[in-house]
Amino acid sequence: MSSLPRSPLARLCLPILAAGLLATGCAAADEKSAERPASAETSQTMESLRIEVRLAGGTVTPVGERLEARVGQPIEVLVDSDTADELHVHAHPDHTFAVSPGDDQRFRFTVDIPGRVDIELHHAERTVATVLVRE
Repeated sequence: MSSLPRSPLARLCLPILAAGLLATGCAAADEKSAERPASAETSQTMESLRIEVRLAGGTVTPVGERLEARVGQPIEVLVDSDTADELHVHAHPDHTFAVSPGDDQRFRFTVDIPGRVDIELHHAERTVATVLVRE
């Protein structure tokens, strides 16, 4: 006893269904191969997005700045601070940097997944910038 359908309509539908599934699988594979993360070489040739941050006397500058970047583009946060804090980048992957009292501190990272990235100072409880990262 065969488990395959015996009606002419069912016999016609099976090959069409199989062809559709095969085509969908190939299209998904093509899309994935087209989505390549930025290589180290690509990110080194892109101009960095620079964000200058100052913590002085309990005041943070900037606060809530809106910026845009591309996936794999280097983002550099330059910090002058009179106090210790923690700079946290809410991205995929997350990044955390220890801020010390002092000038000319540089924190560099890239973002691999497009979306909204908040950069905040934890002790000061301020969002310095929100970066919209696009492909």
